[in-house]
Amino acid sequence: MGNTYCVFGGCIDQASVGVIERWGRFEKLAEPGFHFFNPFVGQCLAGVLSTRIYSLEVRIETKTKDNVFVQMLCSIQYRVVKQNADDAFYELQNPREQIQAFVFDVVRALVPRMNLDELFEQKGEVAKAVLDELAKVMGEYGYSIEHILMVDIIPDPAVRKAMNEINAGNHLL
Repeated sequence: MGNTYCVFGGCIDQASVGVIERWGRFEKLAEPGFHFFNPFVGQCLAGVLSTRIYSLEVRIETKTKDNVFVQMLCSIQYRVVKQNADDAFYELQNPREQIQAFVFDVVRALVPRMNLDELFEQKGEVAKAVLDELAKVMGEYGYSIEHILMVDIIPDPAVRKAMNEINAGNHLL
């Protein structure tokens, strides 16, 4: 973004969309293929956005209702919506940071209301809440959230050890 290519012709790759400006103002989106631009009338290719799916891994550290610190690993798949690529190009400078901030916000609002056992049981509900919030917010910026997975929930090592000892003791009885 921010790079302007004032050339007579340009090729936009498949799974991409071009942003065409005239005299520094958005004019239209360009589909994949070869396009001619007339720099003498101020027309240029302002940039190209990929419409492929991106993956972002987010690690969040938070505390549960029963005061256990956990790290959660969340995987988010997102993409630029072709019809709204101009919003994605002009509105948001760093989508990865924005997505990460919203994931932190939602997870840190939900997880402290659950104890550790509930968190493991309801990790799908946490993922759904994150998906709903991200889809609403990022949709305004021309992005689609395709899928969210809560990949892992990692309690503090001391808590894991204690839980394993409790489970081992229960099996001996």
